[in-house]
Amino acid sequence: MMAVILAGGFGKRLRPYTEEIPKPLVSVAEKPILEWQIEWLKQYGFNEFVLLVGYRKEKIIEHIGSGGKLGVKVTYVVEDEPLGTGGAIKNAEHILSKEEKFLVLNGDILTNLNPMKLFEKLDEHPEFVAVIASIPLPSPYGVLEIKDSKVTGFVEKPKLQDYWINAGIYAMKPSALKYFPERGDLERTAFPAMAKDGVLGAVKYTGVFWKSVDTYKDLEEATKAIIKLGGKL
Repeated sequence: MMAVILAGGFGKRLRPYTEEIPKPLVSVAEKPILEWQIEWLKQYGFNEFVLLVGYRKEKIIEHIGSGGKLGVKVTYVVEDEPLGTGGAIKNAEHILSKEEKFLVLNGDILTNLNPMKLFEKLDEHPEFVAVIASIPLPSPYGVLEIKDSKVTGFVEKPKLQDYWINAGIYAMKPSALKYFPERGDLERTAFPAMAKDGVLGAVKYTGVFWKSVDTYKDLEEATKAIIKLGGKL
């Protein structure tokens, strides 16, 4: 099975870490995010990876190479200039259009969710061209429990179960590619168009580990979380 990883961004909020290397190579618990992702997906039978690279692409190519040392096959598709997440995927259409279906994920996501549930949903609904992984919105703040003006409890950064966010992981069919622009972000272009046409599905995940590494604080929290998980996803 094939997985596509968006690995071309600048990672500006993680500077100075990303001044010399791209964000997917930033280490979390002594291992680059990209390696965590490949090892996680290998557990579910993914053995082919397409890395959509741009900023500091030579660093990723040098580190990952053909994928042989990680037991997978890796192909690279290069953005000569920033195209946005949607444009980057469209730029790989010559490869993805030949697949029956494929997984797409952001290059800064760490998780242990089961991606096969996305493909199951895709198969259950022939009208869907893509399915989004969604998770409960993590509150950035501690939440007070108040009754009659008295604080009765305090919950540190709970999951807000009534609100669901895009987890940055998607199962797609080649027919989804017609929705993608030559330039622009998929969240603002392709997905709204799919939703309007009724061809976009979602799977709600609960009780899973998920972390997007965007800032130094995220990096610290992700490292601590993986250590608590025993050093593996």
